[in-house]
Amino acid sequence: MKSMKIAAVVAGVFASATVYAQALVKIDGSSTVYPITEAVAEEFQKSKKNAIKVTVGISGTGGGFKKFCRGETDISDASRPIVKKEMDACAAAGIKYVELPVAFDALTVVVHPSNTWAANMKPEQLKVMWEPAAQGKITNWKQVDPSFPDLPLKLYGPGADSGTFEYFTEAIVGKAKSSRGDYTASEDDNVLVQGVSRDKGGIGYFGFAYYIENAGKLKAAAIWNGKKFVAPSAAVVEDGSYQPLARPIFIYVNAKSLEKPEVKEFVHFYMKHGAKLTQEVKYVQLPAKIYEINSGHVNKMKLGTVFGGVPEVGVKIDELVKREAK
Repeated sequence: MKSMKIAAVVAGVFASATVYAQALVKIDGSSTVYPITEAVAEEFQKSKKNAIKVTVGISGTGGGFKKFCRGETDISDASRPIVKKEMDACAAAGIKYVELPVAFDALTVVVHPSNTWAANMKPEQLKVMWEPAAQGKITNWKQVDPSFPDLPLKLYGPGADSGTFEYFTEAIVGKAKSSRGDYTASEDDNVLVQGVSRDKGGIGYFGFAYYIENAGKLKAAAIWNGKKFVAPSAAVVEDGSYQPLARPIFIYVNAKSLEKPEVKEFVHFYMKHGAKLTQEVKYVQLPAKIYEINSGHVNKMKLGTVFGGVPEVGVKIDELVKREAK
């Protein structure tokens, strides 16, 4: 009898271990969204005493969607809305999803701290640097503007799988993924930070949080919005004046994954605590109403996207609220 009781206890332990071993939330995607999701994941795991494990990768928005649409992840971080080819890939694999905006970002153009000539930049100047026609030809700051110094131009930017790369090229060049190829590219924004911070002629771009984290060794350029030069900050994202480089950022949740209690619980935790953690990692939180709407979308399994599957530039916070509320 005693041995039977011991066997039952041992079986129970193994059963519990099996449940916890399966309690895993897999996330991949945007390096821009990563700081928020990682912060949420850390707090969530603490609240669960690490009974649920959350893994967060940084394959870039495009790379993350490739995994997501193959059913390899539960959640995809994205620094732009899902586009048609990704929607088609998900549909072909039977992957349905819930789209949840989690914050706004001020995509930031950065230069070396000693750079005194590019404190203010116009989109057309950035286009001269980054458009495909510049490859192998625009290699000096003076070629961008005669008032700039005779100094080699060194460019640093996200790789082709990055949503930041797609958004920047759409906003600045006029077509997503239309860019010169002869620049230092990385999906890891910290690599770009190091590159620009060590190169007097360097210029690059990435999410606002990475700039703030490294503000002591970088300088952010103010961007011309058609009326005035505006330096990136939470305030100018909120008032809509930081254009064309302010943008919403998202998580996408596999609808089937929401059948798993640990995934649904994590997503609701994200919506409850995401605003506070967004501020902590220096992005711009959305109105409280958006996070409430998001939780409702999860409960009701509202599938699909409120965007049209094509790149969009210039979406402001108030417009995003209206779209999500429909």
